[in-house]
Amino acid sequence: MTIHELPTPALLIDQHILERNLTRMQERANSFGVSLRPHIKTHKCIEIANHQLELGARGITVSTFYEAEQFAAAGFNDITWAFPIPPVYAVRAAELNQKTTLRLVVDSLEAKWHLDKISRVNGDKIHVWLKVDCGYHRAGVDPDSPLAEDLIRALSESKTLIFDGILSHSGYSYYAKSRKEILPYAEQERSVMVEFAERMRAKGYTVPFISIGSTPAMAVTENLNGISEVRPGNYAFYDYTQAMIGSCSVSDCALTVLASVISHQPGAAHFLTDAGALALSKDAGPTHISNDMDMGIIYENYERKRLAPHVHVRTLSQEHGRVVCDKPKLIEGLFPVGDKVRILEHHSCLTAANFDHYYVVKEDEVVDKWKILRGRT
Repeated sequence: MTIHELPTPALLIDQHILERNLTRMQERANSFGVSLRPHIKTHKCIEIANHQLELGARGITVSTFYEAEQFAAAGFNDITWAFPIPPVYAVRAAELNQKTTLRLVVDSLEAKWHLDKISRVNGDKIHVWLKVDCGYHRAGVDPDSPLAEDLIRALSESKTLIFDGILSHSGYSYYAKSRKEILPYAEQERSVMVEFAERMRAKGYTVPFISIGSTPAMAVTENLNGISEVRPGNYAFYDYTQAMIGSCSVSDCALTVLASVISHQPGAAHFLTDAGALALSKDAGPTHISNDMDMGIIYENYERKRLAPHVHVRTLSQEHGRVVCDKPKLIEGLFPVGDKVRILEHHSCLTAANFDHYYVVKEDEVVDKWKILRGRT
């Protein structure tokens, strides 16, 4: 079967690019002497995660309890849920920990207390990371605050929990406008975390490991001294946001959405596709960068990784995508109803979460079909 025979919208993985991305990031982690614990929230796919382990990854990272359950059921035995645990999940997390090694994240004494209580009742120790704010200011304890030391003390001295160390996410690396601008963000995360760990160790506390990471930071970093593991996720597919901020090129983007043209009126400067918000998501990409490609970009020539310079997805409704151009004559006689277009999405993680499966392709041939484990508990 070729991609031209697929029902649309369809989610395509370029197998060659995927393999190259996975191998390159593992080799990069190896070169720095750190463990790679990939964040599978991007792909939510057993086949891809298994290959990441085959290449040398040490366990996986998940963003939801559903992902933790599904991957544990598939035999994955070392899982970090890199999300401050909602106390309502404490009991279920402890139960899952009896079947696999589940590493949880806290950034408050309240969450730590809930896990302590459950662990005492069950009699099984739970692995716990302390989430630290390295500058992103989304979640995590301020490393310079009294609370930070209180949590380090409580976790390192706990009789019911296993303290894995400190964990952060350099989400602010997405604020960069170029590859050069990403580098100081990456170094800030590393230096903040290492300095905090060394300061706590000097006071006699045990801080076993330091876990950091984001795809942009790992794409450009030149120094991981003092770091134990990294947790990038988007690198498996990359996307147009990553290309815009400089952490990859368009040729590194492995995921695309295949859509059908469903309406193209004579003389119009637009046409419609069947890839709407529930295919592409409504992530507008990095709004701090000038972006004339709107909600998605049409490939002019996928084989050469060339994007159409004047044709892009302007607006998305639930199942409709409005593709526009500068002047009607630019698309006159092109993109007839029934034609297929390939769209490069802004955010591969959100796009993948809208589909039930991937079509794995080599050139135009469909060679496999992989399930996407999206859902809630």
